[in-house]
Parts: sequence; C-alpha cells; structure tokens
Amino acid sequence: MDEELKLYRNFLKDSIRKKIDFSKTDQSMGVPPPAIEKPYSPDSPLVNLVIADWKEIYPIKLAQSIEERESRRSYSNEPLDLNELSFLLWSVQGVRYVAGGHAFRTVPSAGCRHALETYLAVFNVEGVEPGMYRYLPLSHQLVLEFKQEQMGEKLVKASFGQIFAGQSAVTFIWTAIPYRMEWRYGLDSHKVIAMDAGHAVQNLYLACEAIGAGTCAIGAYDQEYYDELLRVDGEEEFVIYSAPVGKINHI
Repeated sequence: MDEELKLYRNFLKDSIRKKIDFSKTDQSMGVPPPAIEKPYSPDSPLVNLVIADWKEIYPIKLAQSIEERESRRSYSNEPLDLNELSFLLWSVQGVRYVAGGHAFRTVPSAGCRHALETYLAVFNVEGVEPGMYRYLPLSHQLVLEFKQEQMGEKLVKASFGQIFAGQSAVTFIWTAIPYRMEWRYGLDSHKVIAMDAGHAVQNLYLACEAIGAGTCAIGAYDQEYYDELLRVDGEEEFVIYSAPVGKINHI
C-alpha cells in the first residue's frame, strides 16, 4: 500500500491521543479561551433574523426529513424568505443557551468548542440584499462582510466548476478557526473539527427538507482561491465546507 495513503488514513484514527500531553495545552496552562464568536466592526450593517418556535412553523416529522433527504443540485428561481433562512441558520449553528463561557448549540461539538464560522453568499433571499454575510449565533443576526460583483461565478470557480454552487438562493460556507479547538485539545483537534462540520451540514440537509428546499454539500474546492474570496487569512481561519441551498426544482 502507498505510504502516503497510510499516513492520511491515520488522520481518521484516535491513536494520536496517546502521544499528546494534555497538561501542556493552552487550557491546562491557564491561557484564557478564545472568543466563541468572531468579532465584527460596530459600523457593519446587521440583519435581524427571526426568532420563533420553529416546530410550530415547520412541523415536518423527523422521519420524513430523513427519508426524503438527498443531495439536490437543481434549484428553482423561487426566493427563500427571512423565516426560512432564519430557521436554517438556527438549525446549523443556533445557540440554545450560554452557560459557563460555553454556547450550547443545536449541533454537537467536541468540548463545546465550536470552531466553525458560518458565512452566507446571499443571492435570492427576500428582505436581504445580495452580498457576503456572516452568521452571529450569539445574537441570531447576520453581519454584512462585503458585496462583490459576479459572486455566483466566483463561487463556481472556487468549487472547481460545479455550476450549482452559484445558482442557489444562498450558499452556506463554513470556515474553521482551529485555535478554538486547539486551545483545549492540541494536536487532537483537527479530526474533531471535521466531525463538527459534518454535524452542521447534516442538520442543514434535514432542515432544508422541512422548508421544501434542497442542498448539496461541496467538499472539493480550491482552498487558496476560496480563502481569498472570503477574505480570510488561510492559516488562523480557512474554508472547510460549503453547501448551496435553494427551493427544490420539480421540473
């Protein structure tokens, strides 16, 4: 077997834990924890999202969502409304409550560290101008990061020509801020960050089914181009996953 294949297989194993001295992590050394949400400029425009009892608005049965879940790459021109977008964001990274310096969310995370940030390339959402936004889970708001021409075409390029990446109503893009997890787990962090991304995207799949929308996760992308597109440094924060979302095209 190819030695490089063996090396990368080890990423999936938990054997690295045996080599880590957890007494030397920043948490154990008394270093204050990193912020649980990336800061933003107080001058940045904000979008207030809807807070609701979602089980009353979208009463679809969980078994139905699971049964009907599939990767969908074709979307209609119908926009998402603010209720629907708010529900999707709550489903993938919403905060249920904050206690002891932890934000307990709708998805699990190793040690409740939540190393992900959720960006949205908004194209067709009622009440939200097109642009690149970031979700603020602590206040359930969107902050406008920037506006850019030809965003759809650039997302397609970032996704190695996968056309549906730029034909959505909104494309979810997750970045990882590794130090949030490294602070506690050191070298044992990186496998669980990938697991956390999977938890978030599966919730997105199921939530999309509840609103008559579809998504398809994208794991193949041009790392450097995508990081540059999102204006992140590629080291302390970088793209890890994306998923276009749109109303289901029944044609």
